[in-house]
Amino acid sequence: MTTTRALGIASIVLIALASVHAWAQPGASEAGAASNAAAASGSTTGKNIRGADRALRRKVYAAIAKSKDINAGDISVVAKSGAVTLDGTVVDASQIDKVAEITRGVPGVTSVANKLTVQKPFGGQ
Repeated sequence: MTTTRALGIASIVLIALASVHAWAQPGASEAGAASNAAAASGSTTGKNIRGADRALRRKVYAAIAKSKDINAGDISVVAKSGAVTLDGTVVDASQIDKVAEITRGVPGVTSVANKLTVQKPFGGQ
């Protein structure tokens, strides 16, 4: 009985030592500390990226709205990490390139995908 009890206690001690060693792997704590430090220092997180995308989208809309001959309400702007996609309609074909040019001039825009089309009048061809 005492031998069985001693073996049980020794087994528990060995399992406890093995689990403590597994949790204290070298380098694991440094990696965790580095990621926590990066988060605390204000590095880019998903929330920060979405906020920056929304801000860029508003800047592009504001720049397009400054041009009185373009109806910015018919244009959809999607911004993702500096890449802007324009979609919607304009009344004249020359406005397609003008909107893209205005968008490229906004600080923070790295590329423009222009999917604008000319709005056809009702009953027109």
